[in-house]
Amino acid sequence: MEDKALFPDWSLEVIEPVEQGRKFRIAMFDFDGTLSLIREGWQEIMIPYFCEEFFSAVPGRTESDAEVLSLVTDFVDELTGKQTIFQCMQLKTEIEKRGGTAKEAMDYKNEYLRRLFLKIESKREGLANGTISPEALLVKGSVAFLEALKEKGIEIFCASGTDQPQVIEEAKLLGLDKYFGDNIFGALDEHASQCSKELVINRVLNDKNVKGENLLSFGDGFVEIELVKNVGGYAVAVATDEKTQKGVNLQKRARLLSAGAHAVVPDFENAEALINHLFNN
Repeated sequence: MEDKALFPDWSLEVIEPVEQGRKFRIAMFDFDGTLSLIREGWQEIMIPYFCEEFFSAVPGRTESDAEVLSLVTDFVDELTGKQTIFQCMQLKTEIEKRGGTAKEAMDYKNEYLRRLFLKIESKREGLANGTISPEALLVKGSVAFLEALKEKGIEIFCASGTDQPQVIEEAKLLGLDKYFGDNIFGALDEHASQCSKELVINRVLNDKNVKGENLLSFGDGFVEIELVKNVGGYAVAVATDEKTQKGVNLQKRARLLSAGAHAVVPDFENAEALINHLFNN
């Protein structure tokens, strides 16, 4: 049987249908890779940098270069969705496990972000001065889908692992701030030891007096899919191929299915099909 994910016009894969009578009140979105493409390719900065630090900190390592690359890639993937500091903490742990001398996790984070900002600086500047249109750096169909959710009376939140000031700034550059208002949450250094998305989910459920079954989420990270599923929410995996902006990234899809995604979309271009699936029950 041919895999639907190979076809760029594939719009919706349903793993578990929405239960009859289920009513959504809150929709929670991840930011990078789910709505925003400003930071597309961040893994290509983080993974080689982490390997570089690993090689220098563990000179007597027994693993080959390929094994270190596999180790780093695996934990970066598994922690995608949590704030950046968690991946940096894991690098520190892996180095120390092998008797290496690790830097502080915040040092790794600062250097990674310095390298990342060199890569994305031209995108941010282009959005700010109008030489790049927001549509060019948005996952397809994002605005129309957010509009459709608003029309359904759904309150929309953004919960990101990126530092909060940057999420707010980049949401504004993309014109998404009007959909979220004050409901944009990112990583804060004072909560470095706690998963920011878990904090937001718990806060929203408590403050809005809603149950997990009323929560709908969209994300491209293992963490948010798992967290939402664990509280009884409905988790839609956004498995966008960020490089081509066409169809599904099969590796991302596999990771998100393993986290327990209830449905998978390549983007929001076919908003009508997704809205019908979620609300016509």
